[in-house]
Amino acid sequence: MAVTTDRRPTDGHAPSPPARLSLTPGTAPGLLDGAWWPRSRDLSRELPALAERLDHSWGRVTRVTVNPAFWPVIPRKVPVGGHTVHVGWFTNEQDPHKLLLFSYSADRLDLLIIPPETEPAAAARLMSAATTPGSLLTASRLMEDEREAEDATQSRDREEEWETEGGTAGDSASSPARK
Repeated sequence: MAVTTDRRPTDGHAPSPPARLSLTPGTAPGLLDGAWWPRSRDLSRELPALAERLDHSWGRVTRVTVNPAFWPVIPRKVPVGGHTVHVGWFTNEQDPHKLLLFSYSADRLDLLIIPPETEPAAAARLMSAATTPGSLLTASRLMEDEREAEDATQSRDREEEWETEGGTAGDSASSPARK
C-alpha cells in the first residue's frame, strides 16, 4: 500500500472537539491500555485533541505511531499545545487497529483505534473491552470479535424477520414426524 505523508503545516485546521478516549483503570498489565474513537480519519485534525488530553493526565506526548492501513494521509509532525508530536508509521510491525503513544518519560500507551464510522453502541462495547484490566486480547482480535457479534445479530434479525413474514425456521421439534 502506498503511504502518503503530509509535509504541509497543519495550523490552518479548526480545533477539533475533545478526544473520545477511555483508559484502563489502575496498573494491571494487559495488551491494551485503552481505546480511542476518532471522529474522522484525518490524523492532523484528530491527534491534537488526543495528545492534549493525555498531556495533562499522562505526560507530554512526543511521538505517535500508526499502521497506515486506515489512514489516507499521515502527517510527519502535528502541533499540539505549544509542542510538536512526531508521527511515524509501520506497515507490518504494528497492528492496524492500534495506536502507540510515547511520552518524555519513556512511557508508552497502546490504544485500540475504533473506526470513526462505528455505531455508538459498538464503540461503547469496544471501549469497554479494550479497558478490561489484564486483558490479553489484541486490538485486531477485539475488532474481529465485534464483527462476528454484529454478523450474528444481523443473521438473527434476518431470521426473525423471515419468520414474522410467514416463513418457518424449520425447527425439527415443532415439525410433524414423518413415517
